[in-house]
Parts: sequence; structure tokens; C-alpha cells
Amino acid sequence: MRLDKFLKVSRVIKRRTVANEACGAGRVTLNGKPAKPAAEVRENDVVEIRFGAETTRFRVLSVKENARKEDAARMYEILPNE
Repeated sequence: MRLDKFLKVSRVIKRRTVANEACGAGRVTLNGKPAKPAAEVRENDVVEIRFGAETTRFRVLSVKENARKEDAARMYEILPNE
């Protein structure tokens, strides 16, 4: 699944266009490398997003095309920042 779509489906970012812009601006990394919106996301990948001065890291637990609001939080786990 595309990175921008995963961020939207998992509800990490509410809109796909915002996820696309964040990736394009270099604020998102996938497994330690800058990621483009079309980067392929797989289970056990580590995604890091910078929101202003804050950085959020999480591990992808499952990749689903659609997820209900209750299931979205189980698609990833938050990791401590290094």
C-alpha cells in the first residue's frame, strides 16, 4: 500500500492530501530513509513523522485497504523516540 494512503487509512493523518504534502516536504521517513508518497508500506516497517518540533515514530503492524475507526489504532504501534 502507498505510504500516503496508509497514513490516511490508519488515521495517523486525517487527509490523504495532507499526508502527500508531508511526504513531499521530506517530513516522513520510512525505515530511516526519506519517503515519497508512493513508497510501499509493509508490515514491520518503521515510519517517522515530524510535526513541527515533535517527532512520532511507529511500527506498521498490519496493512489494510479499509479500516473502521476502532480498527485503525491497531494498524500500528507507537515507538519511543531515539
